[in-house]
Amino acid sequence: QVQLVESGGGLVQPGGSLRLSCTASGNIFSIYAMNWYRQRPEKRREMVAGITTNGDTDYAAAVQGRFTISRDMAKKNTVYLQMNDLEPEDTAIYYCNAAERRGTSVYYDAFWGQGTQVTVSS
Repeated sequence: QVQLVESGGGLVQPGGSLRLSCTASGNIFSIYAMNWYRQRPEKRREMVAGITTNGDTDYAAAVQGRFTISRDMAKKNTVYLQMNDLEPEDTAIYYCNAAERRGTSVYYDAFWGQGTQVTVSS
């Protein structure tokens, strides 16, 4: 089992920045990738950014160039999502997700954090 704890959400004005953190504990050696998802009001949950244990990253088109996902190389169980130039459309609950490697398979829906609210409003 892996436990995920997010932090760093809050209220920010348009154009502002926030940094989200996610710390994993438990069987972290089974983690293949850590990802950030968000769920906007009345929308489906969507992937925002992801980073594998190899350091490969991926971003949704809507956040490309504004958001950056990174890992703390000292604390390999912590990932960050730096969000710049925030827009009202970025308002959502942001969830940390860990994809688990089991043998030769990867389970992307394996573990979820409790979510942290990000509100972009003037």
